Amino acid sequence: MGHPTNERALLEAAQRGDQAALTELINRYSPNIYRFGMKMCRHEHDAEEVVQDTLLAAAKNLSDFRGQSSLSTWLYTIARSFCIKRRRKNVGEPSALEPLHELRAEGVPQLIDARAPDEQAAAREIENELERAIDALEPMYREVLILRDVEGLTAPEVGKVLGLSIEAVKSRLHRARAQVRDQLAPLFAPEAEAPPLAGCPDV
Repeated sequence: MGHPTNERALLEAAQRGDQAALTELINRYSPNIYRFGMKMCRHEHDAEEVVQDTLLAAAKNLSDFRGQSSLSTWLYTIARSFCIKRRRKNVGEPSALEPLHELRAEGVPQLIDARAPDEQAAAREIENELERAIDALEPMYREVLILRDVEGLTAPEVGKVLGLSIEAVKSRLHRARAQVRDQLAPLFAPEAEAPPLAGCPDV
């Protein structure tokens, strides 16, 4: 007999003690939790520990999960608590984040980039600046931006993870996006017009 594949059926099976269903849930969410851990804890070892701690805590308390929120929201809430503990434990943080393109899940085929070399270079510059802009955000703004714009949670879901009202989520998200936009603005600013040649006012 095959195992269920949809999340609700997998969750119910895992809560009944089905280890295969629990393993499937873990495999589904591990990459997301790792990516979130990397962006918030900013260190590979810490992110790996966050994944392990989160999934162990989730497995231990899975029978208590009643579905008041989505499973992903519940997992991000647990992961965030471990990220906070690790940030407090660490004396300092690395100066740079792991680039997003290095966090792709294993086994996902990569598309061949058919853009011209100069377009590829420009795209890489924008990506690097985006990473630096996110890196520069305070944690309270970074986590909102990551959960909403990177992980794709809704504003109410982000609010549940962070314990914030929807209005507070929107306010922090607006500020985070504005800071990122301001840092990226120079990349998209039109080149300054060349001054007219001396002695040739009509040129």
